[in-house]
Parts: sequence; C-alpha cells; structure tokens
Amino acid sequence: MANTREIKNRINSVKNTQKITNAMYLISSTKLRKAKMELENTRPYFQMIETEIKRIFQSKKHVKSRYFYPEEGRHAAENYAYLVITADKGLAGSYNHNVLKEAEDAIAKHKNIDLYVVGEYGRHYFQRHNIPIKQTFLYTAQNPTFERARQIAYMLLEEYDSGRVDEIRIIYSDMENEISSTVRVDRVLPFDRGNFIEQDGQKVEEYVNMHFFPSVEVVLNHVIPGYVAGYIYGALVDSFSSEQNARMTAMDSANKNAEKLLGELTMEYNRVRQAAITQEITEVAAGAKAQVKKRLKEGGSLE
Repeated sequence: MANTREIKNRINSVKNTQKITNAMYLISSTKLRKAKMELENTRPYFQMIETEIKRIFQSKKHVKSRYFYPEEGRHAAENYAYLVITADKGLAGSYNHNVLKEAEDAIAKHKNIDLYVVGEYGRHYFQRHNIPIKQTFLYTAQNPTFERARQIAYMLLEEYDSGRVDEIRIIYSDMENEISSTVRVDRVLPFDRGNFIEQDGQKVEEYVNMHFFPSVEVVLNHVIPGYVAGYIYGALVDSFSSEQNARMTAMDSANKNAEKLLGELTMEYNRVRQAAITQEITEVAAGAKAQVKKRLKEGGSLE
C-alpha cells in the first residue's frame, strides 16, 4: 500500500496535468471562434462566385470547359490527386485517425494516386507506413488562410491542367455540430454541371442577356481557379474547426477523469492517513499498557 507522501505526490501530479488540459480546452475554444468568424467573413465572396457560375450555365446551355464533365461521353478517371487534411499534433480524439482511414481506403481503391498532405500528423503517418507523398504543406493546418489555400489550389490546378491528373479529391473533417463531426471525401475537379444548374431542386433565374468577352469558355475558366481556392479554404477552416472541437471534447473528458481520479486519490489518502493515525494511537496505547504491566511486575504502584 502506498504511503501518504506517495499519494500526495500523485494528487499534485494530477492537479498539474488538469491545469494543462484546462488551458488547452480554453485555447481550442478561442481558436474555434476565431476560425468560424474568419470563414463567415469570406464566405459571401465565394458564394457570389458560385452564383456567377450558375448564371453562366443558365445563359449558355452548352458550355465546354475542361473543369466540367462533358455533357456526353464521360470517362472514368485513371489518375487521382488527393488532398488529405490532418492536424499538426494529436490530443484530438479520433480526429486524425478517421481522416487517415479514409485516405487508406482511397489508396487501396485507386492504383494511380498522388497524395498532397496538410498537417504534420498525416505526413509522419504516411512516412512511417512507407506511403509516398507528392507534396506536403507546412504550418497550414494551424493557420488556415486564403493565401495558403490559393497556393494549394494553384499547385493542384497545374497538375490538372497539364493532364497529369484526371480527378482531384479532398479528404477533410466537417464539424456537423458542437458534439460530432464527419469525414468528407469531396470531388473538387471536374465539376458536375448539374450542381450549378439547379439550386435546392429549383432552377436559378435565367440571365439571357449576358454577354461574355472574349468568350464564355474563357470567362468560365478564369473564374474556376478562384472558386477552387475558396472551396479548399473552406475545407481547411472546417478541418481546423473540427480539430479544435475534437480537442475541446478530449480535454473536457480528461478534466472529468482527473476530477474522478482526484476524488479517488483523496479518499485513499484520507484512508491511509487515518490508518496511520490509528496505528500510532494503538502503538502508544500498547506501549503505555506495557509500562503499566512492567511497573506492576516490579512491585511498584500505578501512581
């Protein structure tokens, strides 16, 4: 059985750990609010781009673009590029594990696949498992900015425009609510025309008097890179928010476990201390009784 000093040291150690987990909870909460605010501030711009693309398809019925599936004769992709978004560190529950599981499923499904990895956790994971990585992006997971999203989009678009990649997909975590999040596997390119022709099951307003210079194809191809960058930026922020939410949940669980452990250790400490006091009293009483017996045996008195 541990003595009171050992139990006291364990109690102090748990309290120190609890201070760290509580601080991490507060930091994640602050980062989560900031990320959501930044996304809400930039979302209207990308919604406007999406609306303009829909207007183009409503005004011109048959638009040819390398960024969209053809109206007829769609072929299956052979070469894939996957953007996998993970965190730079752990302590976030199953956040990283769920994303990497989807990435492994994609690797097993497709033969020709290039991995573009965001986050140190994912980079180390693929390196340990000897899985080749085409490109990694440092510091992006902890600092999702539109400029970083634009750089990633430029690199992926360069591969797509050159024909080295037939399809671009992205694997990231999307926070559904404050309790749970889900891993999404979205196709970034090529787009499906139907997504821009219908909105919530209804046809968007037609703009038959729109004029394009020099051509509708050139205008559309010029707009798409900005839309892709906005799409990636949204995924980066969603992943960052999911990470912070997962870390908040993990730290809250750690705090509750620490409280439970402190209660158990305090009870054990009081029990051991009470046993030590009882033993000391017993030893004192036994010593006094022995002294009395010794005096009586020697013929002395109790006074």
